[in-house]
Amino acid sequence: MFQTIDGNGPRSALKRQDVQTKLSRIGKADILVGIPSFNNAHSIGHVVRAVQAGLAKYFPDKKTILVNSDGGSTDGTMDVVHQTTIDDFRSILVSHRIESFSKIAIPYHGIPGKGSAFRTIFEIARALDVKACAVVDSDLRSITPEWIELLIKPVIGDGYDYVAPLYHRHKYDGTITNSIVYPLTRTLYGKDVRQPIGGDFGFSGRLAAFYLTKNVWESDVARYGIDIWMTTTAIANNFQICQAFLGAKIHDAKDPGADLSAMLFQVVGATFDLMEEYPQTWKRVVSTEHVPVFGFTYEVGLEPVNVNIQRMLEKFRLGARELGPIWEYILSRDTMDFLTGLADAPKEDFHMPDRIWADIIYSFALAAHHKVINKEHLLKSLTPLYIGRTASFVIETREASGQEVEDKINKLCEEYERLKPSFIERWQ
Repeated sequence: MFQTIDGNGPRSALKRQDVQTKLSRIGKADILVGIPSFNNAHSIGHVVRAVQAGLAKYFPDKKTILVNSDGGSTDGTMDVVHQTTIDDFRSILVSHRIESFSKIAIPYHGIPGKGSAFRTIFEIARALDVKACAVVDSDLRSITPEWIELLIKPVIGDGYDYVAPLYHRHKYDGTITNSIVYPLTRTLYGKDVRQPIGGDFGFSGRLAAFYLTKNVWESDVARYGIDIWMTTTAIANNFQICQAFLGAKIHDAKDPGADLSAMLFQVVGATFDLMEEYPQTWKRVVSTEHVPVFGFTYEVGLEPVNVNIQRMLEKFRLGARELGPIWEYILSRDTMDFLTGLADAPKEDFHMPDRIWADIIYSFALAAHHKVINKEHLLKSLTPLYIGRTASFVIETREASGQEVEDKINKLCEEYERLKPSFIERWQ
């Protein structure tokens, strides 16, 4: 369970004298854009230029700051941030140099991970009393100056507190989102936020200060869990939510069949912890609401994501052999019988239905709630099941278009929604 605390604790980056000096020199700012990083020297320069160009082009009358919160890079990432600048502002249709732009690149403190980096960004935003913030990933290759406008403008111009990203992604990119986090978040909290762990967000200074009141920085939220925590916390506490269409998300993509166990463990663990935090909220939700979208939606070209199906099937089958005794504590007899048969199925017959998959995720959530087994063992035993579900999805959508895949994901969401009432009964 999460607790409420003062967000300026002993590990705060703001305790450092050099940081205090920089902040006192700046005084106050209107807009802050944060970039968390760890050994991203090869990509972060492009991101910094896009951020600076976006701020100069779309917010020329605002005092702005870029904060690079770094996890101890050894490849010169922070040096790249310091050295990167735009010399010719005419190239971005701005006629004069903007003097109200500042940069800070500092190492963060605490558990290594994106959440700890965000904490430093939130603290600086609060110290400078900024009105609007955005965070963007440091490995983005598709970011443009327009992203900054789309993530910030709904906050400054329209009074939204949280701007979730909306991208076109390859059908095999973001499989943890598509099979677990999106359907579960949409079903539980009733808001159709398509990319709840997208990585690039806009938010108000008010919401940044609210995040700092939560004692999560020694948990998995400090690692990969920060994105789903930010989204769910904003929804569950009735902050105003919208989405911004950003085009393509092209970054250092991950093979969905590779070892994503740490990310799965932390993201799903944070999602389950949030269910413990807000049961009175999600139990009352009976339908899903549309969330407004800013930006012009258009089709984009996408880089392929290579998938090794055979390796995924082997990992699932190995898991079925070795983890069966653990799964029996968690899953129903019918589901166990189905999985036993699936482990023996040839590739052409390998299919895990939506009903089975939604039941598996709900059963794992219940096992976490009832503390059936150690949480770490529980969540790590989910990995082969996730890989099996992803293999099934890939096999079934080989020839499917992007829209057909999206329709299939919506069908999965409907199955989560159909099973929710029985899940609530079992939760009690």
